Amino acid sequence: MKCLLISSQSAEVLFHWTDPEFYQNVQAQYGASQEDGHGLPAFEDSISTLFAPIIISCITMVDRLGDSYTSFTTENNHIYVLHQFDECLYIAVNGDGEEGEGDLRRKIYVMKKMIEVMFGMVTLSSDLLRRELRPQDTEQRARLWEHLQSLLETYSHLRENDQSFLVEAVERLIHPTLCEQCIEFLERRLVQQLNSSVERAGEEVLHAFILVHTKLLAFYSSRNASTLSTSDLLALIIMSQNMYPSNTDQDDPNPEDIESTSGSGPESFYTPEPSPTDMDSRSSDMPVRESTPLFEFVDPDVQMAEDSLHTLEVPPPDPSTPRRVFLEVSLKDGLFPMMPHSMYCLPLWPGITLVLLTKIPTSAVAMSVYTFLEAFAKLEKRLNEGQEGSAATRGQPTIHDIRSKLDKFIKALGASEIKSAQLQNVWTDFKNRIGRGGPGFNRELIRSCKNMKTQLCGVYRQCFLIESGTADSPRRLSPCLQERAQTMVQDKLMDWKDFLLVKSKRNITMVSYPFSK
Repeated sequence: MKCLLISSQSAEVLFHWTDPEFYQNVQAQYGASQEDGHGLPAFEDSISTLFAPIIISCITMVDRLGDSYTSFTTENNHIYVLHQFDECLYIAVNGDGEEGEGDLRRKIYVMKKMIEVMFGMVTLSSDLLRRELRPQDTEQRARLWEHLQSLLETYSHLRENDQSFLVEAVERLIHPTLCEQCIEFLERRLVQQLNSSVERAGEEVLHAFILVHTKLLAFYSSRNASTLSTSDLLALIIMSQNMYPSNTDQDDPNPEDIESTSGSGPESFYTPEPSPTDMDSRSSDMPVRESTPLFEFVDPDVQMAEDSLHTLEVPPPDPSTPRRVFLEVSLKDGLFPMMPHSMYCLPLWPGITLVLLTKIPTSAVAMSVYTFLEAFAKLEKRLNEGQEGSAATRGQPTIHDIRSKLDKFIKALGASEIKSAQLQNVWTDFKNRIGRGGPGFNRELIRSCKNMKTQLCGVYRQCFLIESGTADSPRRLSPCLQERAQTMVQDKLMDWKDFLLVKSKRNITMVSYPFSK
């Protein structure tokens, strides 16, 4: 008896997921109320009717009391957990006793994180986010909701079956020699070749890592890359598992056939750091033995299964659909959340995956948009706190500081394919309001701040979320380049495949909470 719902303040359903038992319960409840000769109502209508009193009650309490409840338990021991993010209300329900209040709250945070990774700064505009989560086209909406439902089910499955997701930490496979050589291979062979190729269409590989099921074998970040946060990495692992689910019973060889882990240290959980910046970058676990050739290992206890490897045929990746993901970037200029990247998830064998994260050529636009959004958000906060408009605009950063930058930004957009006329009109209106003052000035300026934020998020959406057809298709790693990367890593890990699949079954507990607010 499980459910997760996202609703607008007007009780419009923006997303829902239910398990079969909850679904059947709702259908039985509302089907019984239908008159003879009439079919069952659409499930979306039924679930909207079911939750409408709770949503209206919660919104009313916020409006009138400035406070609301965060959870409650019904007489039949159903637990409801609620959390409002801006104008979106998340409700998680459990009626079978398998999840407590803390579990439901974690599920809400994970769902919010996955939506941020998928939609980026569009989530900062409630109006645009409502349109993204609930497209007018019913087929498009069904596809989106099915994808989100699948991600949530993947997370729930991993939380139940994978200890690293239970404690929300990244687990790393440790085999000193193999990990060391894999990191060096990713740096000196794979990433270097990809970034020097003319087929990369302006994209730059920032991070490359190898997953064995959900565990990290090797992780490399280029010198220009920011640290990849644990919460972002866990979200990417969920997406990878959703694309290529692990079936450990079928993927893994018999552990009795591969018993030794000689030369390996204990498994560990960690947050990946950027790779060393000097030319002789090495694994952080132990120094490189320069006399050891790349990938020439002798371990008599490891049983090879070469015959079985030839029978495993992994279909080539679909180059037309690299995932657009939005991740946190920390630079010397500051922290920039939800920056656009392309995610290439290349299956090597069942259970083993290569993931590439690339920086796209227009990512500087996202940094500018965030800088402007932050300035308007701070101004809106000062105005809401009661500061007079003239004093509020002198806060840090001042609107006057970003005025010329925003003028140049809009002018640059005008020379591109981005539709920026509406942003120009709202910006002109904002500048006119600043110079007026008078009664109701703060209220009008707050409205203008909201409009500016919506228009900036709209530009961001045009740049990074809307497919622009054939003109956009070359802006990704070519199919040949993806297949070359896939083949290179397959060749290097061929003799270690079975060993890694067995070793990945081990779990050690370590606690962190990267999905917290």
